[in-house]
Amino acid sequence: MLTILAAGSVFFPGLFLLSKQCLKSIPALRWSEGDAVIVSARLVSSIQAVMASSAGYIIASSCEDIIEDQHWLTSTYIMFAVPYFVYDIYAMFMCYWYKLRVKGHEEASAAPQHMRSAVRSYLRREFLMVLHHVVMVTVCFPVSVFWRQGKGDYFQGIMFMAELSTPSVCLGKILIQYKQQHTLLHKVNGALMLVTFFIFRVLLFPYLYYVYGRYASIPFLMVPFTVPWHCNLGAALLMAPQLYWFSLICRGALRLFTGTSRSQRPRPPTADTKEHPTDGNALPQPANGYSTRSTEPELTTH
Repeated sequence: MLTILAAGSVFFPGLFLLSKQCLKSIPALRWSEGDAVIVSARLVSSIQAVMASSAGYIIASSCEDIIEDQHWLTSTYIMFAVPYFVYDIYAMFMCYWYKLRVKGHEEASAAPQHMRSAVRSYLRREFLMVLHHVVMVTVCFPVSVFWRQGKGDYFQGIMFMAELSTPSVCLGKILIQYKQQHTLLHKVNGALMLVTFFIFRVLLFPYLYYVYGRYASIPFLMVPFTVPWHCNLGAALLMAPQLYWFSLICRGALRLFTGTSRSQRPRPPTADTKEHPTDGNALPQPANGYSTRSTEPELTTH
């Protein structure tokens, strides 16, 4: 167990550092530190999502009995992925930090007091995402590995497959970061993100209730009254943020496809914008990509 946790603790931060260094040092790229950090964080999240989804498919497809059947990959991948959520809190802060430095004064941002202010601001703006990651480590990890006692690997595998929406979420963040909202790629990716997020995150728990109802020969609407109360509570707590984030995605998609967003094709600077530059103290968009502002949000996970 400790070996697997250690492997995850090395793999995800190591992959992030390797990606960042490559983006900065490859002659054809030579990206800045901030750009390399932001793209590397998205890359690691996408790779983790592919790994989790693949593990979930293998687990779910191998379980004929959805309650009793077990697969060794279930607990193994949970332990391997736990360090990712700890790393990702740091990675999201680094993305937020470099966005602040682009928006503000680089010399001032290096001061310790500014760093403390940035941490407080980050925790306020990303409270829901940070809370989600903390709960995954402190609650979902021990429940999934120890409390289940080897039962319900099928359900765990299906929950892994929720990560199928993450690659399109990450690509959307990168496209918005580099002001590519006007491109066809951004629109296609936005539609893909909307569909995958709805199927693999919003419909996730209704599907699990439906499958259990068929297994136990219980009508779908009676399943919540049959399963233990803590199962209903856990499902509700996990589904609530998904519904919130999906509502933000829908709002952003509506603006994207109806053309009501202000984020259109970049325009050349005018004399007025040169004389009156944008306020350097403006806060960047949330590092997790979910924005409630009226401007084009980063359509987004998790």
